[in-house]
Amino acid sequence: MTGINQISRDTPVLLAGPTGSGKSALAMALAARDGRVIVNADALQVYACWRVLSARPSADEEAALPHALYGHVGRDDDYSVGAWLRDVAGLLARPVVIVGGTGLYFRALTEGLAEIPPIPAAIRAEADALRLSGQIGELRAAIDAATAAKTDLNNPARVQRAYEVQRATGQGLAAWQANTAPPLLPLNAAQTLVMRPDVAWLDARIARRFSVMLDEGALDEVRAALPYWQPERPWARAIGAPELVAYLQGHLTLTEAKDAAILASRQYAKRQRTWFRTRMANWAPLIPQ
Repeated sequence: MTGINQISRDTPVLLAGPTGSGKSALAMALAARDGRVIVNADALQVYACWRVLSARPSADEEAALPHALYGHVGRDDDYSVGAWLRDVAGLLARPVVIVGGTGLYFRALTEGLAEIPPIPAAIRAEADALRLSGQIGELRAAIDAATAAKTDLNNPARVQRAYEVQRATGQGLAAWQANTAPPLLPLNAAQTLVMRPDVAWLDARIARRFSVMLDEGALDEVRAALPYWQPERPWARAIGAPELVAYLQGHLTLTEAKDAAILASRQYAKRQRTWFRTRMANWAPLIPQ
């Protein structure tokens, strides 16, 4: 296990971890110690509409230490891994700790990202319609064999992405990835750390944290977003948002919505842990207490 005293004072630090594992607090400690910029690597914390529900640093925390790429994207703006990577490129001249739970961001940063052309709106709408109507099998069937072998075919978002690339470009996602540009920040140029908390400890923390979120205004955030609610949009994937929308629409009691949101958070953390275990096996572990 790596402790804070073993973390470099000048090398870029990449700090990954599941939701609720305490990585933001550690990032702030490193920023205060070393004069680093805290750079967000969480795909939901980029959205301006979610501060409480995405567990973004508070306004006071953001004012106390330099933070970047938090809350800078509007709900109607298109934002992708590629857009995040372009934003990060302008920050790497400064000492940074890049922190978050979105494995794809870290993978693109350290392994490179294929420069795939934008997906036309008509193809995106076509894919959305197939996925939302339960025709995920049609999306899978259209993916070339090389891409299918590298894709989690049980993940609708990953399947849809592979389908869209195939339809839009006539070339499979695997072929695009084979021509990936060099990474912005190779693994050997950074100190790579991943939080590996005890599962029972994390589950209890997630439950406590969601109660705190409700006390701090998560329901008000969701109420403000309700007139714009589109469950298929990336911003609407904030953990807890669909459950609180269901409460506001009268489909669940608040207790039921809270319990469902805690369960969804724990399931999300499990998927993150699986990603980190399989894709970041060589990252140094940190075990929060």
